[in-house]
Amino acid sequence: MLRDKNLVPLSRQHQHALALCVRLDRALLAGDVDGEAWSEEIRQIFALEVATHFAAEEKVVFPAAVAFPNLHPLVEELLAEHFNLRDLFTRATTSTLDVNSLRSFVDQLSSHIRKEERQLFEGLQQVMTATEFTRVGKALEEALAVASTACISPNEATRLRPRS
Repeated sequence: MLRDKNLVPLSRQHQHALALCVRLDRALLAGDVDGEAWSEEIRQIFALEVATHFAAEEKVVFPAAVAFPNLHPLVEELLAEHFNLRDLFTRATTSTLDVNSLRSFVDQLSSHIRKEERQLFEGLQQVMTATEFTRVGKALEEALAVASTACISPNEATRLRPRS
């Protein structure tokens, strides 16, 4: 299903986070992990985008979704996942994540994003009216306006390298 234009800003941010997950997953599989460098990149993406993203979902999207009884359990699940993910982001802020924590981060974040895209967003598109989506879109625009437009560039330790 094509994504409603009012949810596209969140989907773009999901793509940014999934790209981080893919790069980190490849580094973990290759056994080439600099925990300090990855923790720093995770700190940056949280500060520049994810914190505002979570807040926008919690302030705008989740309340809109709980108006539909079939989506209420999913929203509760996603809120719990936000709590767990915030803990991982906080741990990256206060210390260097080890390999197991980085693996957990990749698994939890990628699973969470896919759940939002495939279940929440798809579910909303099946039940919300165009007028409701317009209201959500305007509220999201305001909530996301505080997010930085900066782009996080991988550093030398987190950049993918061609296989030899």
